[in-house]
Amino acid sequence: MNIFVGNLAAETTETELTDLFKAFGQVKSVQVMREMFSGVSKGFGFVEMPGKAHSLAAIAALDGKDLHGKPLRVNEAMARGSGGMRHR
Repeated sequence: MNIFVGNLAAETTETELTDLFKAFGQVKSVQVMREMFSGVSKGFGFVEMPGKAHSLAAIAALDGKDLHGKPLRVNEAMARGSGGMRHR
């Protein structure tokens, strides 16, 4: 299941997100979305976990959790057609 993670602080790394989510099960991939040329975080990313039950547990536990002084927005990512994933 693909999970949208929003309201990320600029300094949030893929490693930090992996560490947060792996407490709930296997993490298949993590990507913090960044500006193409500057590499600055866009403030959101995606985490992929293979199990739906583990994904839903992570969403329930981490939505609103404080990371770097900002509450995370965590929910199921929805397919956006050919343009990639989108949160709901």
